[in-house]
Amino acid sequence: MGNLSDLEYRFAGEVRVDVDASRRITGYAIVFNVKSENLGGFREIIKPEAVDRTLAEGLDVRALVDHDTGKVIGRTQSGTLRLRKEKRGLRIDIDPADTTAGRDILESVRRGDITGMSFAFRTLDDDWHVEDGEQVREVSDMRISEVSIVSFPAYPQTDVQVAMRSLEAFEKIQQASRLEWLRKIHKTRLAKR
Repeated sequence: MGNLSDLEYRFAGEVRVDVDASRRITGYAIVFNVKSENLGGFREIIKPEAVDRTLAEGLDVRALVDHDTGKVIGRTQSGTLRLRKEKRGLRIDIDPADTTAGRDILESVRRGDITGMSFAFRTLDDDWHVEDGEQVREVSDMRISEVSIVSFPAYPQTDVQVAMRSLEAFEKIQQASRLEWLRKIHKTRLAKR
């Protein structure tokens, strides 16, 4: 499964309280095909197929408050967190527990004080390219471990470091390709002499 330092955290969507059903929090934990803000030298796009493994394998995803494992407000295994892939993104429906954390977050979302969603994941497949002079990472396969309702959308340094390792590998491949191309040009020029 990997270790915790391999987890990446991303701010992705907005939450709201479903006014038709009492005590339900809904929103999009992930929005597909949207370029992120700059994540420290690159931007990121989550492809729709990236969530398929999590859904197909029925992974036990938890809903937390501010990524705090002491504030579990829903869980797929218990049926209190439901994940659904839609055209826009990964929709979440949470029936928060009648606990202090559950009541507090429900009221904060209801009042509009907290509107952010984030998610934690482990990348299994990604692709890098350069677009308009920027490095862009497209994540096409991942395992989602949690979704969080967050007060402040943030990108913890550890999650950026995981992606930065992937970016560095991409840049090394690009540099090796450029060197190989230059060698071929050089050999062609020498052969023409």
